Amino acid sequence: MSDAPWEQVINLTRGTVLGRRVRRAETPWARMVGLLGRSGLAEGEGLHLVPCSSVHMFFMRFPLDIVYVDRDLRVVKTVERLKPWRVSAARGAKSALELPVGTIARTRTARGDQLATSIEPR
Repeated sequence: MSDAPWEQVINLTRGTVLGRRVRRAETPWARMVGLLGRSGLAEGEGLHLVPCSSVHMFFMRFPLDIVYVDRDLRVVKTVERLKPWRVSAARGAKSALELPVGTIARTRTARGDQLATSIEPR
């Protein structure tokens, strides 16, 4: 992934951490490349696609948990274990978090939850 600083993503509603090493992908190129070429994500890693209201898994090698959020980082939809070669979308989403499978269940993240991000030093 890029040399952008890490974001830490916290679920304020549940008091849980979705990721401590989440990269922000804001350029068209960064969003298009996304996680292509990777063989997986470690727990705590992820990608925050901004802007984004849909995710495709074409050419991906592993499934992901997807959390769609609105402009205020309120969860509008969660998708657990989105498999390669599938597509997902969320009405009202302004960005999406691509996270390791099991993150949504582990953090109990659900529609309506309030998230927050902070930039972490490397």
